[in-house]
Amino acid sequence: MIIFFGVFLLLYGGMHIYLLAKIWSADLLSRAGMIISFLFLLLMVLAPLIIRYIERSEHASAAQLAAWIGYSWMGWVLLWSSFAFAYDLWRGVIYVAGHISHRDLSFLVAAPRSSFLVILGLSLMATAYGFFEARNIRTEHLQIVTTKLPSGVDRLRIVQISDVHIGLILREAHLKKIAGIVKEAGPDLFVSTGDLVDGQVCGYNGFAAILDEIRPKYGKYAVTGNHEFYAGLKDAKCFTEDSGFVLLRGQRVNIGNVITIAGVDDPAGRQVKVPVLGNEKDLFADIPADRFRLLLKHRPLINKDALGMFDLQLSGHVHKGQIFPFSILTWLYYPVQSGYADLPGKGALYISRGTGTWGPPVRFLAPPEITVIDLVRSQK
Repeated sequence: MIIFFGVFLLLYGGMHIYLLAKIWSADLLSRAGMIISFLFLLLMVLAPLIIRYIERSEHASAAQLAAWIGYSWMGWVLLWSSFAFAYDLWRGVIYVAGHISHRDLSFLVAAPRSSFLVILGLSLMATAYGFFEARNIRTEHLQIVTTKLPSGVDRLRIVQISDVHIGLILREAHLKKIAGIVKEAGPDLFVSTGDLVDGQVCGYNGFAAILDEIRPKYGKYAVTGNHEFYAGLKDAKCFTEDSGFVLLRGQRVNIGNVITIAGVDDPAGRQVKVPVLGNEKDLFADIPADRFRLLLKHRPLINKDALGMFDLQLSGHVHKGQIFPFSILTWLYYPVQSGYADLPGKGALYISRGTGTWGPPVRFLAPPEITVIDLVRSQK
C-alpha cells in the first residue's frame, strides 16, 4: 500500500510539474502568480491523502467537499496531461520532420500561449463530458446458451454490478439509480464482483437499505475487491451484508440443482495482512460437470489450474481504464479489459467496465455499466 501511494504521488506530482512548466512557458502569470500556482498544485497533489485523513477523522461533510474538489481536479489533470502530451509528441514529429527535410515547418505548431489555451479548452470540455458519461449507466446484455440448466428452467437471469465505489462521491442518488435499473431488469440472481464500497460506509444511514430492497429469486452474492480491504474489511462486510448480499470468501453455494456459485477473495488482503480465502480449483473440484458453475472474482485473472472447472467467471476491477487514454496502460496488464471472452477449456470470462467511479467522478470513453446475463437452456 505504501509503495502504491509512493508511485502514485510520484506520477501524479510529475503531471503537476508538467502543468506548471507549461504555465511558465506560456507566460500567463507573474512571479507571484507562479508562486501561488505552485502552492495550489502542491495542495492538489496531496489532496488524496488529505481527503483520507479528514474522512478517518469522521468529518464527513468536510471530507465530501474535499473529495469533490480534489478528485474532480484529478480528472481534469489526467485529461489535460493526455492532450498536452499528445501535442508535445506532435511538436516532436514536426521538429524531426523539419530536421530531416531541411525545411522550416514551425508554422505547423502553435505558440506556447496559444497551444496552452487550446489544450485547456479541450481538457475542460472533455472533463465536462466525462462527468456526464460517469452518470450515464448503460445496460449491457449478454446471452449464453447452455445445456446445463435443468428441465423447467428455460432462462436464468443474472444481473452484475461491479466497482460501484460507494463513498464520499458516489452517494444516495446514484445508488438509487443503480437499484432502479437492477429492479427493472428483473434478476433471478444479483451479484456484485467487488469494490462495492470505497470508504468508511458502514454508518451511512439508508445507503444499504437501497440495495437491500432488491430481492431476487435465487438471492444476492458478492465478493471482496481490493477496496473492501483498503476501506477496512469489517466495515465493508457490514455494509455488504446490510445490503442483502451474501459475501463469498472462498465459499460456494449450490442453489438447488440449478447453479453453483463460488467466490474468492481479492489478493489485496495480503497487503493489509488479512487472510485471502479461496482457490477456484478446490471450490469446483467435486461439482458435477453438468451443473452450471459461476465464479465471482474481482480481478479478471485466470487461474490456469482451474480452467474447464467453471463455465463463467464474472469480474471487474479494470474500469476499462476509466479515463482514456489510460485504458492503454491497463490493456498492457489486462489484454481483455471489458466484455466477453472465451477461455480454453470451454469456460468464459466477462469483465464489467464498472458501475461507479474510483477517484475522479469522471469517465471518458469508458461508460459505466450494469450487466444483464441471460443463461438460456439449449433446446437441442
